[in-house]
Amino acid sequence: MTDSLTWEGTYAIALALKAAHPGVDLEKVSLGMIEAWTLELPQFEDDPALANEEILMAIYQDWFEEIL
Repeated sequence: MTDSLTWEGTYAIALALKAAHPGVDLEKVSLGMIEAWTLELPQFEDDPALANEEILMAIYQDWFEEIL
């Protein structure tokens, strides 16, 4: 069984997004796309209303650093 994801797990979300969207050009990914894609993850189980720019930027940064 896969662990559930919450907004606190930005690195885990970044890894899940990387797996779900391989080869995506991060320069063309907006914070809105990151939020929408996160909410689409089957293992995501947090309140969508808790998302904010700081959390979304942390996910973006973790994802960016993972592909370097």
